[in-house]
Amino acid sequence: MKLSSYFYDLRSAYQAELDDLVSDSEGKDVLRKRLAEKRSEIGFLVKMMELAPEMVAVVFHQGFRFAKPSVMEHLLSQGADNLPEWGTLTGAVSLEPWAASLAQTVLREPGGPAFMVVAAGLEYLHQHARLAPAAAQGDTDHDTDEDSEDGAEHDDDYNALSADDAADPHNSRTRDEASSNWLAEVGFDRKD
Repeated sequence: MKLSSYFYDLRSAYQAELDDLVSDSEGKDVLRKRLAEKRSEIGFLVKMMELAPEMVAVVFHQGFRFAKPSVMEHLLSQGADNLPEWGTLTGAVSLEPWAASLAQTVLREPGGPAFMVVAAGLEYLHQHARLAPAAAQGDTDHDTDEDSEDGAEHDDDYNALSADDAADPHNSRTRDEASSNWLAEVGFDRKD
């Protein structure tokens, strides 16, 4: 599968948005509660669909079922200007009952059908995170030589993580370590 640069960029933002919703300042899992809050604000959030689709798309997290992966993988290879119409995905994508009612609100908006295609694509990527690394390698818009050079600058203990690392599960300790590594790289003192 070849991932377009459009979905490549949005995938990272979508994952970061979900990561922000997962836990509170005490480390408690509050994803369901925060998603419920966002879903109740759908009338307001639709105003942000065009400017920040990843912030709105999270309301559909776990709301899609994908019957035809090949259709979704083709969709993910398309840029923003070449996306299929929402109606053409009927046999490939279905909505959970709770998501269908949210979709009705979204689809009444001028950019709603296009947004639903993007939201489905982002959720498919999230559910099939194993595709993300391979997809990124297949995208010619991103320089992989530069990435490998950056990795060579670090010693063997270096463990960089980002929102792009959805393929492997990481715990909060490894995310904290990666955060500390990044802050140290950009000039901040380590908190030990």
